[in-house]
Amino acid sequence: MTALQIHANPADFVRQNTLVTTAPLLPEVRLHLATEVTPLWEATEETLRKTNLPPPYWAFAWPGGRAVARFVLDQPELVRGRSVLDFAAGTGCVGIAAALAGAAAVRACDIDAFSLAAIRLNAEANGVALEVEGEDLVGLPLPGVDVVLAGDVCYERPMAERVTAWLRTLAAAGTTVVLGDPGRAYVPKEGLEFLARYAVPTSLDLEDREVRDTTVWRLLPD
Repeated sequence: MTALQIHANPADFVRQNTLVTTAPLLPEVRLHLATEVTPLWEATEETLRKTNLPPPYWAFAWPGGRAVARFVLDQPELVRGRSVLDFAAGTGCVGIAAALAGAAAVRACDIDAFSLAAIRLNAEANGVALEVEGEDLVGLPLPGVDVVLAGDVCYERPMAERVTAWLRTLAAAGTTVVLGDPGRAYVPKEGLEFLARYAVPTSLDLEDREVRDTTVWRLLPD
């Protein structure tokens, strides 16, 4: 990757500022990822006011998502033949893992247009079909969705509280809800069923340690 390229077209931006590679723990999944963390992050912050470019969360495979994706690939019966939503999808690695594991249908949602572009490109790189959507689904019913997968969504209090309350209503309606959490401050303290734990290698440019112990939970209804 050469000097950062700023484009109005999200797909062009993703292509020109990432490399297709794999992330630790997920050798089966190819993703468009930033290989240089600081230049991309600083450049998008500098241009945010001028171009409304959001922070590039989509350019990194965060530990919560990688843990959920790994769990899905290791336990394909969770999603096989079922309808799956990858919520706050980022790179789309969780939804891609679900598709590779045999899900009947996979939706990947995120409110960032650059994330949506990255998800489409990443799905293409892995030869899978995802339905990609940019609507804010929080608070809405999800008829027909059997499993919701959410990696690393509890890092800010307002979002964590809003999302967790919604996900619990889905769980109460019979949807299987799975969370990946690398020890964020606002993950629920109760109403969780342990599923798995992974030591996820991380970058010190993004996290405060080189490995984050990341837990995969099933969220239970109230």
